[in-house]
Amino acid sequence: MQFDHVTDESIGVLIRSFYAKVRRDAQLGPIFEGAIGNNWDNHISKMCDFWGAAMRISRHYSGDMLTAHRRVKGLQPALFGRWLELFEQTVAELFAAEAGAALCDRARKTAHNLQLALFYRRDSRPAVAVSSGSGRPADAADAPAAPTRPEARA
Repeated sequence: MQFDHVTDESIGVLIRSFYAKVRRDAQLGPIFEGAIGNNWDNHISKMCDFWGAAMRISRHYSGDMLTAHRRVKGLQPALFGRWLELFEQTVAELFAAEAGAALCDRARKTAHNLQLALFYRRDSRPAVAVSSGSGRPADAADAPAAPTRPEARA
């Protein structure tokens, strides 16, 4: 079945399917298991709320994504590409083109922003840039320069 629209129901199917893949993945599985442990039902529910809010179909999400990800042991910039690859693969299986494109666009932006926040280096580019197409990391040399932060003023 392919969904033509992003709804609470379709997001629920997407998130459950996606995280089933994540749990089996050799790269991502151990990271997520270490962070989530036996709390998968809670995580799935929170991610359904997050994606509902991200896609502007609900307002149930409350949380601090950046703080949550800063606590994850073993999280590395290169894993964002793998996460996107699995997400985009799952979206392609479940959604028609237009709805899928909207989800993938939001996923790429979210991954990029989170990656910059977690791994930003003041004097250089992000360690790995997220590609805009395949979901795999782009070569850091292809990444746009990270924005400079204004100096604190006294």
